Amino acid sequence: MQSFLDILMILLVLLNFRLLGASQLGTCVHSVAFQAVIIGLLALLPHGLAPSWTWLMVGAVTLVKAVVLPGLVRRAMRETGVMQELEPFLGYTVSVILGVGLLAASFLVARPLRVPAGGMTQVLVPVTIFTMLTGLYLIIARRKAITQVLGFLVMENSIYLFGVAFAVEESWLVQAGVLLDVFAAVFVMGIMIYHINREFDNIDTDRLSDLKD
Repeated sequence: MQSFLDILMILLVLLNFRLLGASQLGTCVHSVAFQAVIIGLLALLPHGLAPSWTWLMVGAVTLVKAVVLPGLVRRAMRETGVMQELEPFLGYTVSVILGVGLLAASFLVARPLRVPAGGMTQVLVPVTIFTMLTGLYLIIARRKAITQVLGFLVMENSIYLFGVAFAVEESWLVQAGVLLDVFAAVFVMGIMIYHINREFDNIDTDRLSDLKD
């Protein structure tokens, strides 16, 4: 059990570095979807292997996070014809190096925090913080609006993972409400990306200065 949890934690860290170092948006979408699947597994582990309503709820949430939301992002990619982040504010090599620093900082910040007893690994806390910082970095350091939407999804994954780590009795109704908000946000972002691309023939967010009087 513990070794399986450690493998999942390693996969989450590797996916974060993949997001930091990938220029292809399709690769980033796959990484975010895989993140959601891993987090879904982590949400099920404390509840044992016996199927229950929790399985149905976690399965539904994972389906939305791993299939529906990435599908909306892929649709925005097809509509805009943008498949690659060509000119990020910071290069991909620099991003990966900074990612190493963010990972180290996450372990330092997480030292005072401890996961409640229940079988979860203590590495879950720093990995969760690292995932949140990765999403924030994508929002700040990338030009394409689509990549920034993916950063938003990565941050939501980390918040959900915090719920898995610290909730003694998870309120799945609250989690479903948060997920509904995220679904609506991504839907609105997709519409905005489409209209920005149609009007300006570009979705680099720094070009939005053209809207000034």
